[in-house]
Amino acid sequence: MNIVKKKKQTFIVEVMDHQKYTWQGQIYWIQGNKKISFRSVMEMLHLMDSVIVDENDDCQQETE
Repeated sequence: MNIVKKKKQTFIVEVMDHQKYTWQGQIYWIQGNKKISFRSVMEMLHLMDSVIVDENDDCQQETE
């Protein structure tokens, strides 16, 4: 059984506007040194999740 250590990721969320019951703005990923715009809360969460999932996949490949 492989134990996967999860690396902590830090995001700064800047909400610039809210229309149609959702947020629009930018998300800053500190460890990746990237800034990405988002048009909805769901898109923001998807961006955050994709970073975390990619990081965990890299950790699993290193332990195998």
